[in-house]
Amino acid sequence: MERSLRAARVATYVYFVLCGTLMGAWVVHIPAVEERVGVSHAALGGLLVLLGLGAFAGMQVAGPLADRFGARVVVPASGVLCGASLILPGLARDPWTLAGALFVFGFCNGCLDVSMNAHAVHVEKAYGRPVMSGFHATFSVGGVVAALVAAGAASAGLTPVASMAAMGAVGIVVALVSTRALLPSAPNAESSDSLAESEAAPALAPGSARGRIWLLAVLALMVMLCEGAANDWSALHLKDVLGAPAGTAAFAYGTFAAAMTIGRLLADRLVARFGSMAILRHGAAMAAVGITLVALAPWMWAAFIGWALFGLGLSGTVPQLFSAAGHADPAAAGANVSRVAGLGYVGMLAGPAVIGWLTHLVALNHAFVLLTLLCVTTAAAAGILRTGSDRMPQTEMATADR
Repeated sequence: MERSLRAARVATYVYFVLCGTLMGAWVVHIPAVEERVGVSHAALGGLLVLLGLGAFAGMQVAGPLADRFGARVVVPASGVLCGASLILPGLARDPWTLAGALFVFGFCNGCLDVSMNAHAVHVEKAYGRPVMSGFHATFSVGGVVAALVAAGAASAGLTPVASMAAMGAVGIVVALVSTRALLPSAPNAESSDSLAESEAAPALAPGSARGRIWLLAVLALMVMLCEGAANDWSALHLKDVLGAPAGTAAFAYGTFAAAMTIGRLLADRLVARFGSMAILRHGAAMAAVGITLVALAPWMWAAFIGWALFGLGLSGTVPQLFSAAGHADPAAAGANVSRVAGLGYVGMLAGPAVIGWLTHLVALNHAFVLLTLLCVTTAAAAGILRTGSDRMPQTEMATADR
């Protein structure tokens, strides 16, 4: 059992890397696809919304399916579909075909995203200690893999279509090979009691299981909105507000992303020692300090420190919210994670747009005050992780590594 559990954990890492790699493979080829299709930056921005809508739809479909048929069926199937659909944007020849391709790819990616997170919840429960943040850290590794592979393919003379086809094909093989190590879905008997309680409680009562899931989803929306804003506006902040050269400004996002990855690699041990509520509360508070420093910084070095604190603070928040949603009712882990991840994804997409809209009213650095408010609100609401079935007992958290 110990060996099979360890194999399931490794397989989960593999799927997180796979998901990050496939999404990264699309991101690094965006300029080539944009040129091939012949659309403007503005038009591409509108088309990318369809990718987000597809991902949201895929999450809502795959979550319940993972609960019903098990991760061993839904995760690899989603991985195969995601790998197969990667080539579609590369084959698009006009805005209409690109729109359809992005929606399909987004749908398949959303299916893989939520199903692998649901499986990660089962692995974490079987381990009896926090491991979720480590999984999310490896998603970032996938983006690095995609960038390196794309650079190597370009040096070898491969076209973007050939590069995307090759990465998609490898992704299909990886998804199939890793299937056997996944845990069969076997919700605990105790979950039926919590499910009955959630159905008996008012749908949106704060104390009910269902109400708590939606509160977790709202918190996910807020912190992922902050993350999305950092992704798109960090480099522009240094360039437009502080006058940094383009090359230097690019390091703003790199600083944020590196801090996010480091934080997620460390978060599991911190959660085991201090609890998920402390990580959410203090992490959101640190993020608030970081983004406030960015908003007020008159010097580039201070802005870099602010972006690092912002990334480090946010790093552990999303994994705790996903984990809490999954543990609230193991029998409905997929459906609950899909709700939290789906609304969080809306926040990720909305972040850049919201900050962009605010720049019509105030300066870019002043618009970041909204992110400060969201982080402070998240820190204040962290008590939602204090009680209930979405938090592991401290005795289980202290279990030694298996």
